[in-house]
Amino acid sequence: MGKNVRTKAVSELFEAVLTLENEEECFSFFEDVCTVNELLSLAQRFEVAKLLKEGHTYTEVAEQTGASTATISRVNRSLNYGKDGYEIVFGRMKKS
Repeated sequence: MGKNVRTKAVSELFEAVLTLENEEECFSFFEDVCTVNELLSLAQRFEVAKLLKEGHTYTEVAEQTGASTATISRVNRSLNYGKDGYEIVFGRMKKS
């Protein structure tokens, strides 16, 4: 069984993220909390998810994002069998 992410520390991190009011505050916070590589990896996974959702092939996604097929597969698994986190965000982004 995997690690439990529903910890007090993770909950407090999410609470902190929810206090951010604009993109500049997000840049400031995430640049402090994450390494550059961690932040770029998160952004890459999000871009992979968007492209997969749009129907792009693994090859197209890899070419456009530089992501490995392992990363693309992992993101695809989350899109298909995850907790619908991507779906929630994509739905809200369409409305704005």
